[in-house]
Amino acid sequence: MSEILFGTCGYYYHSWKGIVYPENTKSADYLCCYSKIFPVVELNYTYYGMPKASSLKKMLIDAGENLRFTIKAVNTLTHKIEPGKWKDEAKIYREAITPMLEAKRLDAVLFQFPYSFKYIENNRTYIDELLDFFNGVPAAVEFRKDDWFTEKIFNNFKNRSVTLVDVDLPDLPKLPSKLAVQTSPLVYIRLHGRRKTWWDDNETTRYDYFYSESELLEWAERIKNISVNADRTLVFFNNVPRGQAVENAKTLEKILGAN
Repeated sequence: MSEILFGTCGYYYHSWKGIVYPENTKSADYLCCYSKIFPVVELNYTYYGMPKASSLKKMLIDAGENLRFTIKAVNTLTHKIEPGKWKDEAKIYREAITPMLEAKRLDAVLFQFPYSFKYIENNRTYIDELLDFFNGVPAAVEFRKDDWFTEKIFNNFKNRSVTLVDVDLPDLPKLPSKLAVQTSPLVYIRLHGRRKTWWDDNETTRYDYFYSESELLEWAERIKNISVNADRTLVFFNNVPRGQAVENAKTLEKILGAN
C-alpha cells in the first residue's frame, strides 16, 4: 500500500475556532495549527484569485518544514476560460507556484472543472493544450460531469501521467460515480458529501455533510484497493462546515490504521 496522506480542502476557516483551532487562535496562525493536525493541505483560495509567489513562499515558512500542499488552479483556467487570454493567465500562475515546486512540497495542481464543462471537441482540445502548458508540473484533474469518464480520457491521462481525481458525490444523474481509475502514480481523492439537495444548495450548504461510519468504512476498503499501485495517495475532505471534514478525515485515518 502507498503512503496515504489525509487533509482538508482549505484550512482558513474562522468558524473552526473553538472546534478545530483553539478559541484564541489568530488567523495568521491557522496554517501552523493545521500543520499539527494533518500532513497535507489543499489550498483553495488560489481558485478565487491569482496567487503570488511571495505569498506561497511565506506559507512554506509559516507551515513549518513538513506540511505538503496541493493548489487549486485559478478560475480563469477552469471556470472562466477566455480563449485569447488563458495562456497569459497560465504563465502567471505557473510562475507563482515556483516556490513550492522548488521546495518539492507541491504534490499537485488541481484543475477542477465545473458541471457545465461538457465533453465536446473544443473542451477536449483545451484540456490537451492546458496540460501541454503545464508539462513538468504534477497535475490532477477533477471533472464534475460523467461524460468525461471515457477510455480515451483515461489513456490520455495515463500517457501524460496526469491524475484523474476520484470523487465522492451524491448519487444523482450526470454526476460522476465513484470510479477507481488510476492514471498516474499519484492517487487524488476528494470527498464532497452526499447531500441529495446538491443542485438546490449554495456553495456553503452543498458541502454541509457528515459521513457516517459505514460510509467511511466503505471508503477505507476503496482506498486500500486504489492505493496498492500508487506512490502516494491523497485524501481530502471538502465537507468543511463546523469542522466536519477534520473529524471525518481523522476517523477514516484511524480506520485504515487499524486494518
